[in-house]
Amino acid sequence: MRRGAIVALALLLSACGGVVPHPGSPASSGGPPARRPVAATPIAPVPVGPVTGSATALKAGFVAGPPVSSLPITDAQATRALAAFRLSCPTLQRRADASGLTRGTDWQPACAAAAETGYARGFFGQWFETVQIGDGRAFATGYYEPEIAGSRERRRGYDTPIYGRPTDLVDVDLGQFSADLKGKKIRGRVDGTNFVPYFDRTAIEQGALAARAPVIAWAADPVELFFLQIQGSGRLRLPDGSVMRVGYDSQNGRDYTGIGALMKQRGLLGSGQTSMQGIVGWLRDHPEEGREIMLENKSFVFFREQQGPPLGALGLPVASGVSAAADPKFVPLGAPVFLSMDRADATGLWVAQDTGGAIRGSNRFDTFWGAGDDARATAGGMAAHGTAFLLLPIGTLARLAAERAGGGTPLNP
Repeated sequence: MRRGAIVALALLLSACGGVVPHPGSPASSGGPPARRPVAATPIAPVPVGPVTGSATALKAGFVAGPPVSSLPITDAQATRALAAFRLSCPTLQRRADASGLTRGTDWQPACAAAAETGYARGFFGQWFETVQIGDGRAFATGYYEPEIAGSRERRRGYDTPIYGRPTDLVDVDLGQFSADLKGKKIRGRVDGTNFVPYFDRTAIEQGALAARAPVIAWAADPVELFFLQIQGSGRLRLPDGSVMRVGYDSQNGRDYTGIGALMKQRGLLGSGQTSMQGIVGWLRDHPEEGREIMLENKSFVFFREQQGPPLGALGLPVASGVSAAADPKFVPLGAPVFLSMDRADATGLWVAQDTGGAIRGSNRFDTFWGAGDDARATAGGMAAHGTAFLLLPIGTLARLAAERAGGGTPLNP
C-alpha cells in the first residue's frame, strides 16, 4: 500500500496518518476515538552490548532469540500468518534480500512445508528460529485503508486533483553508475541538460503538474487527500455511492516530514489533542495555518486506479491484523516477525509484506488494520513499544555466524 504508509500523534511523528472524514459525514469531527489499548508486558530483549546505527541488519548485529515454541502465538495468529507467508514465499525465494540475512535457498524448505502443512502454530515452531536484530527494542505504529469523498470527474464540491504518475518523473538507480551506490535510488526530472529534484508539494499545488500528470480523480477535501497520501492507498466514495480504489504509483522523491512533529514542537497541540482526531480537529479549526503546515511536508504521492484488495510493496494483498510494513534493509520482505509489545493488540505474529516512507531502521514496524471505523480507531491510537524477534529459517543463524567468524562476530549476549 505504501509505499507510503499510511493517526495518532506518535504515528504522525513517525510516518503515517489517518483519514479525515468528509465534512457532513457522521465522522467529520475526526472519526471514532482512538481505541484504548489493553496493556501487556513485553518479553525482555536479549541483552547486548552497545549498538550503533548501521545500514543493514547484517551490519547491525544479531543474536539468537527465544525458541519459537516458547512465544505466546495463538492459533488464530499462526493461521493468518501462515496464509500470508505462503503468498510471500515465491518472492522470498527469488528476491535479493537487502538485509543481508538470507538467501533464496534458505527459504526453500520452509516454503515447501508451508504448502502442505495443516497445523500453523506447529509449522512455525518446526521450521523457524528467532533472531534479534541489534538491541531488539521495537516501535510499532498502525495504518489502514482510508475512505474519502471523491469523483471521477471534476464537479462542484470536488476540486482537488488526485494525480497519477507524471510523465516527466524519472527514477534513477545510482548503482548502475557506481558499485559504491548499489541499492541507492533517486527521483527527479530533466531540466535542459540537468537532472534536478522533482517539484515539491508547494509547487505542485501551485499548478506545476499542468500537462505533466494525469488527473485520475478529484477529492472533495484537500485535507482528506493529504492524509490519503500519507496512507498511500485507499478508497474514494463516489457521488453515486460506488467505490473507486486508488493505490500508490510513485512519489516525487522529496523527504517526508511528519506534521505532527511540527505541531508538537510549536506548541499547537494542547491537552487531549495528541490523537489523530485531535490533530484533525486542529486542522479543521485553523484552516489557513493548517494548509501552511501541510505544505511543509514536501513529499507528494501519485496514485493509480487499483482493482481488487490493497497491495503491499511485494505486489501482494495485505491482510488486516497480520501484514506489516518494515524496512527491507533490516527485515527480509515476506518474513514473519513476532512483536511482543506493551499493548495486546499489537502483540503477535506478523508478516513483513509492505514498506513505508518513514518506516526506517531496525525493529521499526507499521501494522496494517484493514478498512472501516474499527481499523481507523485501532490504527489511530497505535503507538506500541516492546521487543521484536525476526523469524528466519532454521540454520540461518548458524550460517551467518560461520560466515562472519573470520571478519567480525554477531552481537554477543
